[in-house]
Amino acid sequence: MLWRLSLDTDIHRRERIEGVTLRIVGVTFILLAAYVAFEALTSLWSQRPPEASYVGIGLAALSLVVMPILARAKRRVAAKIQSRALHADSRQTDICAYLSAILLGGLGLNALVGFWWADPVAALIMVPIIAKEGIEALKGETCCDSCQSI
Repeated sequence: MLWRLSLDTDIHRRERIEGVTLRIVGVTFILLAAYVAFEALTSLWSQRPPEASYVGIGLAALSLVVMPILARAKRRVAAKIQSRALHADSRQTDICAYLSAILLGGLGLNALVGFWWADPVAALIMVPIIAKEGIEALKGETCCDSCQSI
């Protein structure tokens, strides 16, 4: 069955779907924050330098370029169909780009000057940002000005 939220005539059904979807996005943010924190702390504790691969560096660089474009496209669609859930998902895509930048920065500092700890420390800096996005999504809040009237 193919349907569009913007054409959904049952407002209560749409709001219920939006609420459930926002909670799912919020939970994924919280899980992501916990995973990033765990991995970063484990790496720092064990003094395990990040493993670099040309494929991994290439994917992170590609992600750094593609994810912001994808996030903007999601926000445009979210505004058009007035979907707070899709807007929250676009923020998750933004976070992916931030994490790619941190990954490249941490790996670069490790490769260039031997700072093995740079990647996990940078990841820990992102944890509060990721968690904040998750909490806002769980509360049903987004930062999208055009979606505030929903």
